[in-house]
Amino acid sequence: MSSHRRRRGPYVVVGLLVLVAAVVAAGIIFGTAKATLTPDAAGIAKITLPIGGGRIQSVTVLAAPSAQPVPVTLHGGDVVYPVKPVAAGTRLTVRVVVARPSWIAWIAGKTQTLTLTATAPTASLRSHFVTAPAHGRVRLRFKAPISAYAYGPAATHLHRVVLASPSAMITLPRTSAAGSMYLSAQPRAWERSPAAVVSWFPPGAGATAVANPAPGSQVKPSTPITLTFSKPVAGVLGGHQPPVSPNTPGTWHTVNSHSIQFIPQSYGYGLGATVKVGLPSDVHIIGARGGSATWSVPAGSTTRLQQLLATLGYLPYNFQTSGSASVPLTPAAQEQAAITPPAGTFSLRWQNIPAWYKSQWAPGSYGELTKGAVMAFENSHGMTADGVDGPQVWNALISDVIAGKRNSFGYTVVDVSQSSPESESTWHNGKTVASGAVNTGVAAMPTANGTFAVFEHLPVTTMSGTNADGSHYVDPGIKWVSYFNGGDALHEFPRAGYGYPQSDGCVEMPNAEAAAVYPYTPIGTIVHVS
Repeated sequence: MSSHRRRRGPYVVVGLLVLVAAVVAAGIIFGTAKATLTPDAAGIAKITLPIGGGRIQSVTVLAAPSAQPVPVTLHGGDVVYPVKPVAAGTRLTVRVVVARPSWIAWIAGKTQTLTLTATAPTASLRSHFVTAPAHGRVRLRFKAPISAYAYGPAATHLHRVVLASPSAMITLPRTSAAGSMYLSAQPRAWERSPAAVVSWFPPGAGATAVANPAPGSQVKPSTPITLTFSKPVAGVLGGHQPPVSPNTPGTWHTVNSHSIQFIPQSYGYGLGATVKVGLPSDVHIIGARGGSATWSVPAGSTTRLQQLLATLGYLPYNFQTSGSASVPLTPAAQEQAAITPPAGTFSLRWQNIPAWYKSQWAPGSYGELTKGAVMAFENSHGMTADGVDGPQVWNALISDVIAGKRNSFGYTVVDVSQSSPESESTWHNGKTVASGAVNTGVAAMPTANGTFAVFEHLPVTTMSGTNADGSHYVDPGIKWVSYFNGGDALHEFPRAGYGYPQSDGCVEMPNAEAAAVYPYTPIGTIVHVS
């Protein structure tokens, strides 16, 4: 009996090859059925759909750290792009759900979820301090290309530029030989970023400084002043801080290696002050004259001066702000109100004040009545009573208003009548406190009519001068003296009678009457001669 062997080898090999090919094909098919999510150079991310079809079902972008949703759209159907600006440096999580094509869904699943984490890139300048040619534009270089930037004189007023293509260098317009401006730059056009200061300086070995605000400009009492140098601060100033005048409470702070900033405190420079910052003689300050930078602070308005004097009791008026115009009791708010006074009304504290006073009172007008009130305030605070509302006066006024410190003396006016018989009437806080006959100047040396503020107040003094006939006099021991116009004064002087012209221009009174008037006529008291 013969036997026959089957040849299985070739068939087995062929079968294995077919199986391998099927597995490879299945792998290729399965692989191409997957979508991908990758970073994008213009947007946040790019979605690539599987070969053979697929559909983007949803796109969600969350911003760290609070997982705040970021509205997005798809540019070109596949690039995830924010609808609103996103802060540079924000960490973003992108989640995309893709619906697979039906022919592969039964194997790979109906959907595929993709996740990508990306950080909105941040622009970085190679240097914030650059040298610019005398007549060239300011060139700034970045460590990596940017797509957009914005620049301007203030952080809140920037001109935005979107580049046609990303670039690592931009040019800015040059407004002066040296200067500073605010710059905000973004690697992606959909980003936003805070503005930083960039400064440019002319070429040369010497140190140059740029001041912000610009020298010669007007500032508020509390405005910080920043100085930016072409060289590191330590090398320019040698560890010393520039002097600021007037002597202002505040401190210098280091901003960076090239910049320092003075931040005033409390009442700052003061209203009406001329601010000056001195630097070494070999430092050139752009826009400054005479080697130092100066700024001016607006003076307080006469209207607000009168409002404060009335509030504190140095005028015979009350002041009431209108509606919600009251000013917060802080130095900054009060100083701003001094420059821009609130609306309000004045009302007399005593209706029986002499009629001439009411006719001379003029809100907003700096007349003798206001000057006298300022002098009274200065005198009560130990200042030189010159009637000038300088920074020291304003600081003290505001300080008293904040503290609620009112004048406790009250208000006086003295009426001197040159009608026969001559007399005086001293009015204080709504009452006549003294009155009687007086002597005024003879025809050759008359007492001038008008309204005057007392500028010197002496219990006793020696008076000297020239009589009407040309002879000279020296009278020691004259008591109860209140000078109000040049050499004219209220004072005691012994005479046989009173009520008609006898003096060399002064207003003479009997001793008892002068003693009664004197306590009510300190510096700043208004004397009215008619």
